Amino acid sequence: MASPSTRPRATARWTTRWTQPLRLHLSTIIVALLLGISLPLIWLANDQGTRLSTGAASQEMRLLARRVATHYEAVFNDGLAVVTLAAAADTLLDDPSGDMAGKARFLDRALATSSHIDGLYAGHADGTFLHGVGNREAWRQALDAPEGTDHAVRSIHREADGKRHSVWRFRTAGGTLLSRRDDGETEYDPRLRPWYRAAIKGRGAPVTVGPYTMATTGELGLTIAVEAQDVPGTVVGADVLLTTISKLLSDEAVSPGARGYVFDDDMRLIVHSDPALMAKLLPQLSGRSRHARVDVDDPLLGSLRPLLAAPGDGGVHRIGIDGAPHLVALEPVDGVAGLAGTTVVIAAPLSDFTAESAALLKKALAISVALIAAGILASLLIARLVSRSLTRLAGDAARIGELDLEAGPPFASPPLASYVEEINTLSAAMATARGAIRSFALYVPRELVRKVIAAGRQDPGAASRQDVTVLFTDIRDFTTVSEQHAPEEVVALLAAYFERLNEIVEAHDGVIVQYLGDSIYAMWNAPEADPDHVDKACRCTLALVAAVAALNAENRAAGLPELVTRFGLHTGVAVVGSMGATTRRQYTAIGDTVNVASRLEGLNKEFGTTALASAAIRDAARDPALRVRPLGTAQLKGRTAEIAVFDLTPADGG
Repeated sequence: MASPSTRPRATARWTTRWTQPLRLHLSTIIVALLLGISLPLIWLANDQGTRLSTGAASQEMRLLARRVATHYEAVFNDGLAVVTLAAAADTLLDDPSGDMAGKARFLDRALATSSHIDGLYAGHADGTFLHGVGNREAWRQALDAPEGTDHAVRSIHREADGKRHSVWRFRTAGGTLLSRRDDGETEYDPRLRPWYRAAIKGRGAPVTVGPYTMATTGELGLTIAVEAQDVPGTVVGADVLLTTISKLLSDEAVSPGARGYVFDDDMRLIVHSDPALMAKLLPQLSGRSRHARVDVDDPLLGSLRPLLAAPGDGGVHRIGIDGAPHLVALEPVDGVAGLAGTTVVIAAPLSDFTAESAALLKKALAISVALIAAGILASLLIARLVSRSLTRLAGDAARIGELDLEAGPPFASPPLASYVEEINTLSAAMATARGAIRSFALYVPRELVRKVIAAGRQDPGAASRQDVTVLFTDIRDFTTVSEQHAPEEVVALLAAYFERLNEIVEAHDGVIVQYLGDSIYAMWNAPEADPDHVDKACRCTLALVAAVAALNAENRAAGLPELVTRFGLHTGVAVVGSMGATTRRQYTAIGDTVNVASRLEGLNKEFGTTALASAAIRDAARDPALRVRPLGTAQLKGRTAEIAVFDLTPADGG
């Protein structure tokens, strides 16, 4: 059980965690009430609309998939009927070289029974072949048929020399022979074709080869073939076009983003509703192997194949594709044994069907946002009327806490006047505190105070040992300069001098701990830790040397005295923290490291140098742009042992 003394602290922590401006509390309450009423109503309306639109979309997708499957079955049945009829017709089974007119009439009538049949042919056991094609532009262009051609018949037969020759005969719609073209010897042998071999193995049962892209016309189709029962070794086949299936899927798309597919029993894509992707698919289907892998750039395919592989009878599924929900309808083509395993797939983004619900949701949300915005404005207005004075005082307090004591707004505004006596008293007290802190900040480096607070060193007694890099500067013959010039001139010179040096030290993450007359005492790695403090101090020293040189050039041009400055730099362990009496403290560093840096600055007079560094600096510096030139050893005042002394210069010697 918590003791009474711990309860206030726990309560204070809990209260602090929830402490926010008054306007925020009022806004939160009003917005919460508005959201609590509007959001459930919006959600219910949107959910109901989404359910209705999704159900209607699922039904529409299943109907389209069923229509495509039925169309596919009808196309297949047309071809199967023609093949079955032709396999029993003596006209087609006789010697291909005999009664060509009769054979042409039979083929023309058979092809005319269905617009989906691309060609009808018969292959014999002796390698002879008869092939009829109908009145289609694709064939006329492929064969370069003479004008007026309605249908054409190709025959392959053996000549007296024993070689097989190919002959095309082009006929009009009335059967009149227009032209006869002898293509000469041919290597084509029907007995080597997949449809012939499959039909022979089928022993009188119809077989299917494909779908594939037909070599002559470049269109998608499949071959239905059967061995004639009365003439063993003779196989009748028909090429059935499937291009209308892709067009049907495209023309009757259920939504703008919907796509249709047909997969065979090997889950190979054979039809795509997108004409551009279908054009890329056709060359991949040029082989007649049902196991040939095909692929197109469709991001949905990877998500559809797992559904095809899963057991089931189709239906509508909801899946995520690239983070977006999609509806997918699967419809197996099960009305024909020859198409077993073929599946029609319709896929569409759910957003296509929920657009109307989404639009209503957006309108409802817009209204809710407007109400919430009105609530926020109302709450802000009320809060402003109630807490305007408190907000200004809080802003003043925050700026004072950040040591932002400039005379700009809001400090430049008139004193706060309120109808509440306590607020007026608080305002007067803060104005007094601000003036006192502003005066005090003239004597204490403001950036040092910020860094001490940021580093967690608020405790005046929190001094500790740590590595620091210390820099001392001093102006040569400053006493003479002071003697030869008026005090006001000297003060102006030092102001410009210290301002420039202070900017450079702060730019290199250093802290000026103290101004000692015309000297500067700067430090790195305290109060904030800096693993690169040695290199930064070295770079800062070289920058100070260059800045003083530039300042002296300006002084010479203006007829002012030069402030030739010497620098001493050392790194090591020191005791760093807030030191002094109980009522008067100073943040500084004490130790031999500080003394050595101060003595090194004085040694510049003996060596005739500008910036001296210790061996510790040489060992710790890692910046290749720095160079330390050994000058030997020297005896420092107050020390028994000599130390190595180095001249600090840039690596390029500048």
